[in-house]
Amino acid sequence: MGIFKIEGGISLKGEITPQGAKNEALQILCAVLLTPEKVIINNIPDIIDINKLITLLGNLGVKIQKNGSGSYTFQADEVNIEYLETEAFKKEGGSLRGSIMIVGPLLARFGKGYIPKPGGDKIGRRRLDTHFEGFINLGAKFRYNREDHFYGVEAPKGLKGADMLLDEASVTGTANIVMAAVLAKGKTTVYNAACEPYLQQLCKMLNSMGAKITGVGSNLLTIEGVESLGGCEHRILPDMIEIGSWIGLAAMTKSEITIKNVSWDNLGVIPTTFRKLGITLERRGDDIYIPAHVDGYEVKTDIDGSILTIADAPWPGFTPDLLSIVLVVATQARGDVLIHQKMFESRLFFVDKLIDMGAKIMLCDPHRAVVMGHDFKSQLKATTMSSPDIRAGISLLIAALSAKGTSTIQNIEQIDRGYERIDERLRAIGANIVRA
Repeated sequence: MGIFKIEGGISLKGEITPQGAKNEALQILCAVLLTPEKVIINNIPDIIDINKLITLLGNLGVKIQKNGSGSYTFQADEVNIEYLETEAFKKEGGSLRGSIMIVGPLLARFGKGYIPKPGGDKIGRRRLDTHFEGFINLGAKFRYNREDHFYGVEAPKGLKGADMLLDEASVTGTANIVMAAVLAKGKTTVYNAACEPYLQQLCKMLNSMGAKITGVGSNLLTIEGVESLGGCEHRILPDMIEIGSWIGLAAMTKSEITIKNVSWDNLGVIPTTFRKLGITLERRGDDIYIPAHVDGYEVKTDIDGSILTIADAPWPGFTPDLLSIVLVVATQARGDVLIHQKMFESRLFFVDKLIDMGAKIMLCDPHRAVVMGHDFKSQLKATTMSSPDIRAGISLLIAALSAKGTSTIQNIEQIDRGYERIDERLRAIGANIVRA
């Protein structure tokens, strides 16, 4: 397993361009299974989870051509459906949570889709019920092999449109149901649908392929089924989670950084949330400029003077993937912050590593932590730690870059799952980080 060695306490300076959005790419790549025609996708991030999905598509018989950096052409005109029932697929599909989203397209186009229990971050219980209840509403029959943890849905006579109210606004669940419904007979309405920019991107791509989806950007989607879909060309948005990570990095290391081409209009409340922590960031065209915070940053309390609470919520609320970043940034703020992680029950368990570094954090329960900021009067101390998941991993990396001394981060494959060549990109703006 690889490690990072990081010399902290160094101010960084320069420009950094965010990678393509991982969570959008997972949806978009699965959608290529909906058509036998060529689909060109640009700005695909070169990260472990995405590369695993591309390999899985290739093993399913999808023809893949790399056009250049981040650009691929896919053609699913000879899909090998039998591969879904092989031991190789059970192993491959089980290593990647995003693989669940191949089920909707396969069910819609071929009448069946199977998947082993997907992997991914160990951040708490992550239900699949929304996906399969949606497929059942569309007329599919569900089967589950408890011994092999293998899920399947079948609709040999095709899918039929239906009205459904999702029990949770699941992003991947909504994406899977939409991809199934575009080829169903008749009209489907999906209420309490997720409406994240990445889901909007998926709907726009499907419409460009010939689908008929309205209500994009709202929590009520209407899908008129069509006979078939054609090819298209699509560009993936910049990764908002990486953008938030760079904002946190700039503040924690008192660095002057410009984040290029961020697609401001798709960032939602992310800039506002970091401003609540006292972080100065400016909009310059489609870039974010963060000046060096040489005097630190002061938390803005609520109007009534109570402690600032930052909590996650479905879009347009604050994304749960950035709460770990906000938490580590708060350790050096001037003031206190309550972090409330509502959606996952194990995502705050990495705080013990920050406490070992000298952070003042009180873990109230699996969902809440109070952070008492040092205001840079006490620098975090370098240590050796292991990355438990993607988002905690990048938070620990930010902490290490701000700490006094040389830190070691183990299990960096977790960080590589979500961040492209992060050590090279950090060195380009002055970080002292070595991969070993």
